Amino acid sequence: MRSTVRPRLIRRAVFMALLAVVAGAVVPLPAPAGSNWTPGPARYGVGATLNVPVEMADGTVLRADVHFPTELGTGAAAPGPFPVILTQTPYGKSGGSTFSTSGGGVNRYLVERGYIHAVADVRGTGGSGGTFGLFDPVQAGDGVTLVHWAAGLPAANGKVGLVGLSYLGINQFHTAAAIGPDSPLKAIFPVVAGHDLYREASFDGGIPNMQFGPGYLAFTGALNLLNPIVEHRSDPARIPATQAAHLPGLASFQAAMLADILAGGEQAYDGDWWAARNPASILERVVANGVPAFLVGGWHDFFQAGGLRNFAGLQNAWAGRPVGAAMEPGQRVTGRYQLVMGDWYHVTVDQALLDRLELQWFDTWLKGEATGMADTATPLHLHQMGAGRFVDTARYPLEEADPTALWLGEGGSLSATPPATGDGGGDSIVFTGVGSPCNRATDVWGMGGPSASAAPFGPLDRCIADDRSIQAGPGALTYTTAPFAEDTALAGPAGVTVFATSNRPDTQWVATLEDVDPGGASHPLTSGALLGSFRALDPARTWATPAGRPYQPWHPYTRESARAVTPGEVTRYDIEVPPTFATLPAGHRLRLTLTTSDFPHLVPTPGQLVNLVGGVYQVQRNPAAASFVTLPLAPAGAFPADCTICA
Repeated sequence: MRSTVRPRLIRRAVFMALLAVVAGAVVPLPAPAGSNWTPGPARYGVGATLNVPVEMADGTVLRADVHFPTELGTGAAAPGPFPVILTQTPYGKSGGSTFSTSGGGVNRYLVERGYIHAVADVRGTGGSGGTFGLFDPVQAGDGVTLVHWAAGLPAANGKVGLVGLSYLGINQFHTAAAIGPDSPLKAIFPVVAGHDLYREASFDGGIPNMQFGPGYLAFTGALNLLNPIVEHRSDPARIPATQAAHLPGLASFQAAMLADILAGGEQAYDGDWWAARNPASILERVVANGVPAFLVGGWHDFFQAGGLRNFAGLQNAWAGRPVGAAMEPGQRVTGRYQLVMGDWYHVTVDQALLDRLELQWFDTWLKGEATGMADTATPLHLHQMGAGRFVDTARYPLEEADPTALWLGEGGSLSATPPATGDGGGDSIVFTGVGSPCNRATDVWGMGGPSASAAPFGPLDRCIADDRSIQAGPGALTYTTAPFAEDTALAGPAGVTVFATSNRPDTQWVATLEDVDPGGASHPLTSGALLGSFRALDPARTWATPAGRPYQPWHPYTRESARAVTPGEVTRYDIEVPPTFATLPAGHRLRLTLTTSDFPHLVPTPGQLVNLVGGVYQVQRNPAAASFVTLPLAPAGAFPADCTICA
């Protein structure tokens, strides 16, 4: 008893501690509508066969739990045949439901409606053998083996779908890309899944994300040692061997990755190591293999840009265009690749309502039902914050929005009038490295946990409603528009182009866009960052206006592209600000806040810090070096179509 109960309690404590940090206020996903389709009632019970061994190509044995429909009257396994939903998790298949069923637990909702749900531990995790590595390329081959195994399960109909969030969503892309055409894999459903792990999760503007990264490495390392105790609780003799197989991952992945980044090694740059793990590199193969994908993202998820990039990339690949390009106005689209973006953090999508979208999607592709879900000319479904509604549109970037330039001006103004001859001057800002953590980014990288934890204490949760504390001191500058005459939507990604001098060989910039109400409260919408030595642009991946102003800058972040800042020389920096879709009411103003810190989110490496300490910058606002922002603006009513699957 002692060998099984105590570890289980310890493991549960670990999960609950994480939940205390990340749990946010759940925002419900709207129920789907569609062509005469409604989710049917539960028709089956749920049975399970646990820790089924599945041998991979190299002999490594993974373990999976198989949950299957049972007859309500007898409890016997229902004869089927049934489609199979497969989830691949690194967090422990037995404890995934502690987070949500998309986090790795059994999805009873789907099983009760005629699906088999198999949940497998990724190699090196849970009850599976082998050594864990972050999206190690071998896991794609494992996914292919698991799909074919799942298709042949008793009572299976030979059709397989993939489901899961975050890591469990990203590995769906890898499996779908590796499996080849005409496979049993018929559809995937990635939730809050990234596009580029380097720039969206591990780094921001080339600066390490130390709020999330080290904690994630420590958490996965702990789980990889604790989970075998739970997964093999009915067969304790397996525990030592499984833990021994997992142990090398602590050195080869968890510790080695952090050490390499801090030392400025290969993983500190966006090179081959990251490319082998990024969905961005494989979307074309997903489409070539004929696998439809329904994506779910959140405006406050740290993958907020990734969901939209994946949508555009899949649509582009289907249309025969470059994956990384902006979709063209009028470009043909398909209902095979859709995205719902809600007002959510990384872990705050309501699972009960999300189940209903999953059911409709899988009923479409795995059961062949006429749900109407794929028959749409508007496959992009977006929550318009401030308007309280979901809208339907077709392409990203949004055709309804016009990328508009506003210039930084004297006295902290932000206006459509560029500086004229004779105007000039600059604004001083100093590198601080630390500052107020009372901002939206702290909540984003805490997955909604900070505001949720602070909510019972009243004013402490106001950091996401008013971030004026970050605007004080020598490390901050603000530029604000006049009040808007009509309700206006900020709809998409933004670029902030700063011309500045520095007295040091590097600079750090953080750009935050805020909605300022008539009372002065500054509501943070979205923010992005850039280390000055990574300022080089990739013109092939940068989205820009016809005038050449970038509204989604793309920096290579490679060792070769990095170059020092020349002290005293006016230098251009193009800062990428992730997309948002927010309504700015009439009478409100839009503010750009520039800071030199985003604590505790961004912490430069020792090598970066040496070149930043003591920095004093002069932001230029004169005709020869006119700093500006490029914002996708539209009348708030420019999106008339209510979401057809969100009613």
